[in-house]
Amino acid sequence: MIVAFSISPSAADDTGGVSEAVAAAVRVVRESGLPHETNAMFTNIEGEWDEVMAVVKRAVDVVAEVSPRVGLVLKADIRPGYDGQLTAKVERVERALEG
Repeated sequence: MIVAFSISPSAADDTGGVSEAVAAAVRVVRESGLPHETNAMFTNIEGEWDEVMAVVKRAVDVVAEVSPRVGLVLKADIRPGYDGQLTAKVERVERALEG
C-alpha cells in the first residue's frame, strides 16, 4: 500500500513556522527504512498495512511531543500484491505522456 499523509501541529514555533515539528515526523519516516518521498504537501510511504500505519503513528507521536494538538490528513492506495508502486505509478503516467 501507499499512504500519503500530512501532519500539522497546532502550535507553531516563535516564527509561526512548523518546519521543526514536521522535520521530526519526516525523520521517523526516513528511519523506518520503507520506500518514501516527501514533497511540499505530503509524505508518501509504501509498505504493508501494519508497518506503514505504525510509522504514521510514530510520526504523529513525535509531533504530539511538541504540540498539544495534531492534525493528520491521510490518503491510502491499497492494492495487495503490488510493490514498488511509489515509482511505478509515476513511470506509467510518464510513458503515457510520451506516447
